[in-house]
Amino acid sequence: MLPNKIFLVIILLLSVFATAAASAHGIWFAERSKQLALIFGVGADDLNMVERLPLITDIAAYDVLQKPVETSLRASEFLVTANLDAHPAIVAAAFDNGIWSQKKDGSWSRGRRQEIENAVLSAAVLKFTVHLRSPLAEPLGNLPGQDLQIVPDDAILPDKKDSEIGLRVLYRGKPVAGATVVVDYVNDPDATPIVSDEDGRVRLRIRNQGLNVIQAYYATKNDDPEVADKVQIVATLSFVLPHEPE
Repeated sequence: MLPNKIFLVIILLLSVFATAAASAHGIWFAERSKQLALIFGVGADDLNMVERLPLITDIAAYDVLQKPVETSLRASEFLVTANLDAHPAIVAAAFDNGIWSQKKDGSWSRGRRQEIENAVLSAAVLKFTVHLRSPLAEPLGNLPGQDLQIVPDDAILPDKKDSEIGLRVLYRGKPVAGATVVVDYVNDPDATPIVSDEDGRVRLRIRNQGLNVIQAYYATKNDDPEVADKVQIVATLSFVLPHEPE
């Protein structure tokens, strides 16, 4: 018989793989043409964020003391970028992808379960992101508007790839067990995820001497089952490790 902890991890992973299709995509910030762009995608996918701009429910920025500073999003023909005039240390955003329902064949369609023929499950799909642009004065706390958030243990991140980093996954400000964490959401999105422990903690090695996008996924019962059975949430934490001088 499998040990209880191993059995629990297997059940959690099977549950995630069975229900995560509607929320596979996430949002994150990355540099594009010397601007900080908000990306919607998964792996190498960089989908049209401009047409999805109305789904952004919150954009915020903070200084090294985690005090709010001014920011906003602006759209060009192809990109949605953040205003960095206040030189924030942190930029964060939230995205509401609406209600999706899964049919008996496993496919997903936008709409409530009552509205979709042969639907067996409905989910409210939310996406959150936090981008760290510089070291902080103290460890990152739970930011307003970030229902699911990946929080580093330390205020100053390592500056070399392969360094270990400790993280916590927070749901509504509290550590959550059973969230799955993908170390490199852009370059290896299908890697076997790490499952957060009873304190919401994971440890991993930083993959890239450059852009790192770490993703967490968590599903829970919806507060209003008449609207949706579940809430499926994707959160990302992104940061850049500097390369050697040219």
